[in-house]
Amino acid sequence: MTIFALSSGKGRAGIGVIRVSGPQTKNAVFALTKKNISLNPREMTLNWFYDPDTNEKLDRGMVVFFPGPCSFTGEDVAEFHIHGGYAVVGGVMEALSKLPNLRSAEAGEFTRRAFDNDKMDLTAVEGLADLINAETQSQKKQALRQMDGELGDIYKSWRHQLITAMAYLEVSIDFSEEEVPDDVTSRVTPIIKKLKGDITKHLADGHRGERLRHGLQVVILGAPNAGKSTLLNFLSQRDVAIVSDIAGTTRDILEVHLDLSGFPVSIVDTAGLRLTGDEIEIEGIRRAEQRARDADLKIVIIDVLEPSVPDKLALNHLGDNTLVLLNKCDLLANANHSLAPGASIGCWDVSLKDGLGMAPFMEALKAQVENRMELTETPSLTRTRHRASLRSAEGHLDRFMSAEHAEIELLSEDLRLAARDLGKITGDVDVEDILEKIFTEFCIGK
Repeated sequence: MTIFALSSGKGRAGIGVIRVSGPQTKNAVFALTKKNISLNPREMTLNWFYDPDTNEKLDRGMVVFFPGPCSFTGEDVAEFHIHGGYAVVGGVMEALSKLPNLRSAEAGEFTRRAFDNDKMDLTAVEGLADLINAETQSQKKQALRQMDGELGDIYKSWRHQLITAMAYLEVSIDFSEEEVPDDVTSRVTPIIKKLKGDITKHLADGHRGERLRHGLQVVILGAPNAGKSTLLNFLSQRDVAIVSDIAGTTRDILEVHLDLSGFPVSIVDTAGLRLTGDEIEIEGIRRAEQRARDADLKIVIIDVLEPSVPDKLALNHLGDNTLVLLNKCDLLANANHSLAPGASIGCWDVSLKDGLGMAPFMEALKAQVENRMELTETPSLTRTRHRASLRSAEGHLDRFMSAEHAEIELLSEDLRLAARDLGKITGDVDVEDILEKIFTEFCIGK
């Protein structure tokens, strides 16, 4: 069956692109152009497009043909570049629907066909999805690397090593009475030991790739009126949170998504930490402390004019992922730095109201963000399913290493299961349930 869909964005636009893929692609082009035009590969041709039933002119635009298998989907593909108004797009889509053996594409169906025709593996498919959804330059760069196959190549190489090691073991099983080296296990063991070390190192990346996909979580903590909402507004450069002298203005979570030096960051403003009997405020504080436990970075704000028990509650969250701001230092000659012990990244004297002292803090914050998400030479894994499969493979290799003198059949099974785990990531083994979820996340037309 041949499929078609609007591949450019919906809504009124200067240009709309309708993509067609499948065995009836050429016939669709001929039907809409009303002439046997020359379909030179990847050559744009200017034409009038017509309704195949009424011969009514639909639009004048460009058509380009990509013969399979040298196309995105691996099938014959054509693109109609037309004017992007609702009436024009709707007219061409309706005309295509009138043709035999053509139907509207489902979400992600073009990419699914590319996967089925070995034009890309599953990690490249996910890279394409990430590229479409990228909002920052760093997300775009990571997605491009993954779409280009850098991550998939690593997993395929590891799987190939496992299959090679399995072959050594299988030979000794199938030809045990022939001339097979007695030390076959000792030959395989160094390969598996190195491979396990590579996987363990890959897993110990601090969730860098996943953070880059979803955004670094930065949680602001402090007592009521310490300046948390003012900081949120400063970072977002707009009035997101209500700033008031009345304590307890923020009782729930406020979250803002920012592009900080090209990296995606979610800044979370929380309820002020203090002892209270108000049930609503207690729930807000509970949520604040939960977000603090899950945060990648924390910013603790201390009001140097009124150091109090609430400030000490905030300081309970100090750690090696915490930055401390001593706020309102412009109103106090000597800030009380004893409030911020050394169990933190650093401490800065600032006035959030006037922005005084914020430049060095911002540099430190950006450096911490970059350190946690900057791209490394080796691509980082980007999804929870990658991590789960790699941990499972690591477990099978652990078992292989610990059972070095077990029967060869059992050792071979450990390697087979590890290879299967790696194959799940790239789609080299049956992963129908995973495919269904991944491709439905695409928009129609991609």
